[in-house]
Amino acid sequence: MASVLLLFAGAVVLLLVRILKTAVPRWLSPFGRLRGPPRGHVLFGNLLQIGSDHPHLHTKWFEEYGPTIRVFGIFNFPWLYTTDLRLINHILTHSMEYFKPEESRKGLSMLLGQGVLVTEGETHRHQRRIMNPAFGPGQIRGLTEIFLEKANNLCEYWNYQVASSPDETLRTNVMDGLSKMTLDVIGLAGFNYEFDALNPDKPPNELNRVFAELFKTPPPITVGRILKDLVPFFSRFRDDRTKKTEDARETMQRIGMRLLQEKKAEIQREYGEKGTGAVEKKDLQGRDLLTILIKANMATDIPDDQKLTDEEVVAQVPTFLVAGHETTSTATTWCLYALCKHPEMQQKLREELLAVATDTPTMEDLNALPYLDLIIRESLRLYAPVTLTSRVAVHDDVLPLSEPITDKNGNVLHEIPIRKKQRIVIPILALQTSKRIWGEDAFEFKPERWEHPPEAIAAIPGVWSHLLTFLGGPHACIGYRFSLVEMKALVFTLIRRFEFELAVPAEQVVPQGQFLQRPAVTSDRKAGAQLPLIIRAYKGV
Repeated sequence: MASVLLLFAGAVVLLLVRILKTAVPRWLSPFGRLRGPPRGHVLFGNLLQIGSDHPHLHTKWFEEYGPTIRVFGIFNFPWLYTTDLRLINHILTHSMEYFKPEESRKGLSMLLGQGVLVTEGETHRHQRRIMNPAFGPGQIRGLTEIFLEKANNLCEYWNYQVASSPDETLRTNVMDGLSKMTLDVIGLAGFNYEFDALNPDKPPNELNRVFAELFKTPPPITVGRILKDLVPFFSRFRDDRTKKTEDARETMQRIGMRLLQEKKAEIQREYGEKGTGAVEKKDLQGRDLLTILIKANMATDIPDDQKLTDEEVVAQVPTFLVAGHETTSTATTWCLYALCKHPEMQQKLREELLAVATDTPTMEDLNALPYLDLIIRESLRLYAPVTLTSRVAVHDDVLPLSEPITDKNGNVLHEIPIRKKQRIVIPILALQTSKRIWGEDAFEFKPERWEHPPEAIAAIPGVWSHLLTFLGGPHACIGYRFSLVEMKALVFTLIRRFEFELAVPAEQVVPQGQFLQRPAVTSDRKAGAQLPLIIRAYKGV
């Protein structure tokens, strides 16, 4: 008993020392001089408000206090919260000086390992440089037929259920079908592997099962989570969320290692039969992303410092699976939601898509459809799946501002000093619904705004369409082209085949999650993330 008490006392002392060591500099932060919302929870600051079901709360803060404000994080540490475009550009383009917070990387690494979404500094730069060719336009062009093939499989999956219904309608949670479809896509496009998640005659796919459990509800902000972030000792205590994360990671790691071994053996057989016996740089091509990475790894005429180790290749598998599967299905779900709220837009889009003479358009064909492009842009603006991102300063710096701000003492600031380990939060969704940037109709779904977009968005440092949906700078989403073409192929196929309408009142559909925004229904919270729609086969006039 005495040893237990001693262990507990030691943990408490360690926690207090850790808190004081990090807390005092942060409580005395220059950020504390800035205007912002009042302190929230004694432990969680404003985090509970940020993670609430009110996505436009952030926008109200910016309207009241200005474009660069202070919010309170864990233990009421002041954080910088900003929509100032010059400041955001500084943070995103100086990726060697601003890293993702340690606890965020730790949480991501529990699920994804040390893949490109987790690593920072030179390790990230190295992985990114080697992986970039696998996500170029030429590679995505070749994957478009896979996107269309799997989109048609989803149509068949739903069409069977529609035809089996007495009134030829289907009420379903579309997130389920979309999630299975995007998993099948990443299986073939990423690994040349058939998950077959949409096959009703096969048992539920194990990856689909663990993802459904993991992403069903967002993790709550608890004292336990804070303790695990601050004191490594507490990470030994496994809660339900930890177990689900470990289950998903183990499943993806096991599948990834098997795919790696099978693919390497297949490539070795292929080149053995050719009589060359060796892979060279000129051979770096293939239908799936994993094959390209493995061939680069095996090439005899590529220096070792331009290769990934087998462990690094396997670490990308969970990244492909989660980022290439979950965010695209979520983005398409929100797009269908918007089209259900605006049936006239759904029909206008359908008319454009039905005018296309083929069921299998090329990437260029899809990108040439003007109204489809407007719909996708507006959907990814208003319903960005990832709502915010954070960075921590690696060393002291001075943050530039595009316009001066006045602090709570009445001082006019043209720049803001930042100390090592202090945090900046970039609220992607609040930026993309800012009336200051987008106009008074910023909260409205208006695809036509993209015909003459506001001049102010030219300063948004996004990698695509002057949006931060895929971020910007050296850490911008490496697979943004993949996601965009897949989403266009999916919407193209679904809207041509079906009519969609909401199965619940629109006001009951709310965003759920602090970081990844997925739809939920207020009258059925226990079901977790879902979007119930009514689907009918489109029969024309």
